[in-house]
Amino acid sequence: MKNKISKKMMLWISLLFSFAILSASCDFNATTERNKLSEDQKLQHVDWSKNSNIYEVNIRQYTPEGTIKAFSEHLPRLKNLGVDILWIMPIQPIGEKNRKGTLGSYYAVKDYTALNSEFGTMADFKELVNKVHELGMHIILDWVANHSAWDNEWVFEHPEWYKTDSSGNIISPVEDWADVAGLNFENSELRSTMISALKFWVEETDIDGYRCDVAGMVPTEFWETARSELLKIKHIFMLAEANLPEHHDLAFDMSYAWDMHFLLNDIAEGKRTLADLNTMLETKNEKFPANAYRMNFTSNHDENSWKGNVYKRMGDAVKPMAVFTITSSGMPLIYSGQEACLNKDLRFFDKDTISWESCEMEAFYTTLLHLKKENEALWNGEFGGKMLRILTTADDKIFAYTRKKGKSEVITILNLSEEEVDFEFSGLTTDETLTEVFTSEQFENNDKYKMEAWAFKVYATK
Repeated sequence: MKNKISKKMMLWISLLFSFAILSASCDFNATTERNKLSEDQKLQHVDWSKNSNIYEVNIRQYTPEGTIKAFSEHLPRLKNLGVDILWIMPIQPIGEKNRKGTLGSYYAVKDYTALNSEFGTMADFKELVNKVHELGMHIILDWVANHSAWDNEWVFEHPEWYKTDSSGNIISPVEDWADVAGLNFENSELRSTMISALKFWVEETDIDGYRCDVAGMVPTEFWETARSELLKIKHIFMLAEANLPEHHDLAFDMSYAWDMHFLLNDIAEGKRTLADLNTMLETKNEKFPANAYRMNFTSNHDENSWKGNVYKRMGDAVKPMAVFTITSSGMPLIYSGQEACLNKDLRFFDKDTISWESCEMEAFYTTLLHLKKENEALWNGEFGGKMLRILTTADDKIFAYTRKKGKSEVITILNLSEEEVDFEFSGLTTDETLTEVFTSEQFENNDKYKMEAWAFKVYATK
């Protein structure tokens, strides 16, 4: 696929050529037919999400107690880290029938409008929500609509709400998910009851939205109706565990950048190239509407437990890949313990407490998350600046890009290779004064660079 260059960029290049300076770039923000929806047709994001990041909370493993109250003690630290949105993994009672492990999966919900007594009480959760709001943060709850526990009362009272085999027996949605029973969204009563349960938590606890588990396995029109009903209560934020462009029309603010995540893993392992990264960024913008938020991440609960912790998957590339997830287009996710150098694969169905020790990653994330929030160039969706590739003399190893919005600008330079690299930019210039956020060195136009393996630099306006 050929690189697409904006008119503004063409003018910029022409001017540089007139001064005998060679320059080139790739525009990763191409306009598509989907992006041409009128303003009144587009999904409207809640205002506080425009410069937010998101942090996934694993209540069970977060503290030795594994309770909501114990986790709440970490809120001031997370606020200082720069966290904006807290995504709380499911807190409802867990089914006992066909349970996996000693404690079971959070995603085997026994009662949609109750709270797991292992985590605390409903009063504890309401207090947590209040504290989060007092600190100027927001909180969303993980929601499991696709399936329930086998001992959820719906199985006995409304078996017609479930998927069945040819003999009429209720079945799991996926063979390996033996601890849950698949729900049938062709049933209108199920849809209505599920929406009532979604409304319950917003009305009763004042949460700010939902992260929706395996959202692509549930009909899109259900999510569109659910969002419409929830908006009658408050302007909520919705995250889909899916990567479907149509989700962004009316249902979800943000979806998983799964393809990007897998590609970053492959680049770290030397299986894919920066040309693949370039192509993926172009393709993403042809598929998704311009106002869609995509969630960037190096880890989450699934990746950590089933694919391995980030150090196992990415090795020495952990930091530059994290820089990419925060400074490129999209909203960055931090998983519980990443700021404490979490280097183990947490058990999923049993207790496995995170070790909270002093770690260089805390200062690292603090710097980048505050930059994300304060520098308009890095804001989400159409609120932030376009991402433009900066070409260098070593584009097979160096991935550099700029994002600019008004007077705000951020230039990111990543050495995504195992080698030390000498390189120059192909005529890069900027009118802004840029300072490297970790070292405070000043950016100089057309400078010659030497970067160690997996090194990174982030220059930004103040």
